[in-house]
Amino acid sequence: MSDAASHRSEGPPARPTDPNTWLVGISHGDLFAMPVLYRVLIVNSVVLVVGALLGTALTTELRGHNGSAVFVSFVIAGILLSLVANFVLLKMAFDPIRRVRDTMRRVEAGDMTLRAPISGYDPDADELAATFNHMLGKLNDSARSRAAQIMRAQEEERKRIARELHDETSQALTSLLVTLKLVEDSTTDPEAHIRVAESREVAHQTLRAIRNLSIDLRPSALDDLGLVPALRGYIRDYQQKYGLDVHFTVQGFRERASFEVETALYRIVQEALTNIARHAHAKRVTVDLREADGEAQLLVRDDGQGFDLAAPPKAPGSDGGLGLVGIRERVSLLSGQLDVTSSPSEGTSLHLTLPFHSDDQRGTDATTNTLA
Repeated sequence: MSDAASHRSEGPPARPTDPNTWLVGISHGDLFAMPVLYRVLIVNSVVLVVGALLGTALTTELRGHNGSAVFVSFVIAGILLSLVANFVLLKMAFDPIRRVRDTMRRVEAGDMTLRAPISGYDPDADELAATFNHMLGKLNDSARSRAAQIMRAQEEERKRIARELHDETSQALTSLLVTLKLVEDSTTDPEAHIRVAESREVAHQTLRAIRNLSIDLRPSALDDLGLVPALRGYIRDYQQKYGLDVHFTVQGFRERASFEVETALYRIVQEALTNIARHAHAKRVTVDLREADGEAQLLVRDDGQGFDLAAPPKAPGSDGGLGLVGIRERVSLLSGQLDVTSSPSEGTSLHLTLPFHSDDQRGTDATTNTLA
């Protein structure tokens, strides 16, 4: 992450092929500071000059009958020496390019955190690596920006649908329940009374389902009261629904966090607890939320059956939720860190850290609380 951040803050990479750049390196004794083209030219020029001088000397000194054979041997040795020198030089020169190529292949495979190494031996290869790293930084920034916009738009749409369900659909069902109650009280036919009572029960179940759906989409408490009250309410309902013992503790959070941080933490807790209820077969869950030194820390730990971290991860949405991949994406978007430890029969621990961006316009007081 630090590499990406550094490339975001920098402008386009400087051109190390500028003669002033590598001439300064040569003046400090670094002969490898010049581009490979000049190195090849210098090495070949040295070989040719030395060969010409030695060849002239040999031609002058060797005038016997075997002078031609010695001269031919000298020419062959010079050619071989030139080939060996060029091979060694070019192999050294192209090694940084090979490493850039390997980095490109790994990035193509999906590891966008890699950066091409800067060798310092070849300005041309270093310029290629620096340009590639700068491009990766720009692509990462663009991808983060698009993903953040998509998530924010998704949350806004969830909020709109949740409010419509609460304000319109729920009120319509409530009016229907009142009307059915009046009909039930006014009817004298036993069979009609039973049918109306059954209709009222169906309407009650539908109203409860609509309210639960509204809360799952976007709880109003998250926007109106903040992260801590919203999580407290969600965990209370979660305990009633699944019968699990959830120990919830909060430290810090005396002021509201930003929309993105609160949404990410709420969704991660929601997804983690949902996965525990579906797959972990746990009896006790710990949710610890802390805010200190400009960071928000979250720990979710269960005593369930755990899983194999080496197993291929499920795609987001494959089990009806975000999954671990989706949680990692949310944490990555906010430049956070995520650490997951788990093994079969040993439970699972999810620990993450996010930069705490406060929202002064929505301040609220959230002191240390405990909900067992």
